[in-house]
Amino acid sequence: MADLRPAILGGTPLATSPIRLVRPVLPEFATLAADVEQTLISGMVTKGHHLAAFEQAVAAHLGVAHAIAVSSCTTGLALVYRSLGLNGPVIVPSFTFMATVSALIWAGATPRFVEIDPTTTNIDVNAVRAALTPEVQAIVAVHNFGNPAAIAELEAIAADAGIPLIFDAAHGFGAQYDGRPVGGFGTAECFSLSPTKLLIAGEGGIVATNNDELAHKIRTGREYGNDGKYGSDWAGLNARMAEYNAIMGRYSLEQLEQAARQRSQYAALYWAALFAMPGVDFQKVRPNDRCSYKDYSITIEASEFGISRDLLGKALAAEGIDSRAYYDPPVHRHAAYAQFAPTEGSLPKTDWLARSSLSLPIHSEMEFSTIETVCAAIKRIQLFGEEIIAKQ
Repeated sequence: MADLRPAILGGTPLATSPIRLVRPVLPEFATLAADVEQTLISGMVTKGHHLAAFEQAVAAHLGVAHAIAVSSCTTGLALVYRSLGLNGPVIVPSFTFMATVSALIWAGATPRFVEIDPTTTNIDVNAVRAALTPEVQAIVAVHNFGNPAAIAELEAIAADAGIPLIFDAAHGFGAQYDGRPVGGFGTAECFSLSPTKLLIAGEGGIVATNNDELAHKIRTGREYGNDGKYGSDWAGLNARMAEYNAIMGRYSLEQLEQAARQRSQYAALYWAALFAMPGVDFQKVRPNDRCSYKDYSITIEASEFGISRDLLGKALAAEGIDSRAYYDPPVHRHAAYAQFAPTEGSLPKTDWLARSSLSLPIHSEMEFSTIETVCAAIKRIQLFGEEIIAKQ
C-alpha cells in the first residue's frame, strides 16, 4: 500500500534514477576533433573561419541578412540597446529572465514594465499600447519558453510609434512564426546558445537583423567599438565568440530541426496526459506557430488542483523529478529593479503567472516513458493532496 503513496508521504519514488529538468544534447568529441585540432594547430582560437562559417549558416537558417555571433545573449541585447541609443523608457515585460532587463540598465535605458498575457506567457499587446507615451524609445518583447510573441501586432505598434522593436529570442531557436523561423522580425532578435537551449554552443549568442547599419555597429561593438585602425567608433565591449563555441554551434545547428520536432512530440504527450486534470493549464501557441519548448511550462491553480505549485514542486523532487518555477519572482520584484517597479498590484497577471508556473523536464532526446513517469507522479501527488498538505 505504501508504494501507492507519493514519495513525500513515504512511498517509493517513481523515478528509478533522477529525471533532470534539462539535459543538453551534445556532439561526440570525435565529431568535433578534426576542427578543434586544426584550430589549436593554427593558433587562431578566436575570430577565425569557423566563426564566419557559423554566422553564415545561422543567417541562412533564419533567412536574415546578418547573424552576428557574440559571447552571450545578454551581451547581444546590451549591444543592440546601446547601438540604438536607448537612454530613456523602454517597454518590457517583467515575466522574463533578468538579463532582458539587466542589459537595458547596462545600456543606460530604463524599463517600463507592462503586463503579460498569461495564456501565452508573452507581452500583452494591449498593455503595450496603453504604456506608449511620447518619451518611450523602444519595445522589447520575449518569445517566452520559445513561444513566438504576437509579432505582427507588435511590429505594427512599433511602426506607428516610429520606435525600434527588439525581441529577446533567447529561447527562440527552433521556434517558428507563421511557418518562418523567428529571427528576422522587428529591428533585431537576440538568441542564446547556452546549454539549456536547443542550439548549443556551450556559451554564446546570436544577434539577427536585416538592418545593415545596426549589424555594422554590433560587429564593431563586440570588438570594443574598434574601427579597425585601433581607434573606437563608439564605446563597445569584448563580446567575441571563441572558435570552439562556433564549431560546437555549427554542429548543433545541423540537429536543430530534429530537436524542435522531438520537443513538439514531447509537448503533445504531456498535454495528452495532463489536460483533463483540474487546476492544470497550458501555454497557448497560435495554430500557425511552433513553440521551441525550450521549457515545457504548465500552470497550477491551487484552488482547483488541490495543492500549490510550490508544494507540487517539492513533492516531485521527492519522486526524483526536477522542476523549476520560472520566473518567480518576476523582474519588477527583484531588489535591483525595485526603483523601476510599477505601483503595487498593477501587474496582477504577471504576479499570478510567476507564482503558478511550473516547468517540467524536457530534453531534445527523451524516452516517452520518462514523460509518463513525470505525469504519473503529478497524478498521484494530486490524489493525495490533502494528506500532503496536512503533513507540512
